[in-house]
Amino acid sequence: MTNLLRMGNKLIAFILLLTVLGCKKERQIKQDTYPFNFIANVIGIKDGDTIEVIYNQVPIVIRLEHIDCPEKKQPFGNKAKQFTSNFIFKQNARIVSQGKKDRWGRLIAVVYNEDGKNLNKAIVENGFGMHFKKYSSDLSYNKLEVEARNNERGMWRDKNIIEPWTYRKNK
Repeated sequence: MTNLLRMGNKLIAFILLLTVLGCKKERQIKQDTYPFNFIANVIGIKDGDTIEVIYNQVPIVIRLEHIDCPEKKQPFGNKAKQFTSNFIFKQNARIVSQGKKDRWGRLIAVVYNEDGKNLNKAIVENGFGMHFKKYSSDLSYNKLEVEARNNERGMWRDKNIIEPWTYRKNK
């Protein structure tokens, strides 16, 4: 009888160990892979083209695809961040990606607000970001940039604007 109790206790301990290890592995998978299209709550705005969302209780940093915004220390950097915040903060956003991440581990995606409006395009259309041609061949962003530039929206009021990628390279 004593041997049976010891075996039962060992079995219970083994099952608990497997459960703990299984839960840890499941959480790790959630942090490494995401669906290509999902809804997440926007919990932070890092800058004009980077947001943070929470999905399945896991925070995810999103880098907006196709665009590049002025850096915080550049003219219009803080205005780009404010535009993004006004557009999407504390909303349940639709995140659409191909599962790719940048070199800092940020998920690259197009983001839509609760009204179904495309944040990435709205930023460029309103002159708070540029089409990031080095990483995007989507010509609709180029068209929006040309329109914003011609109408002197946002940063295009400044005739001496420096592209964010040039600014970063020079720093």
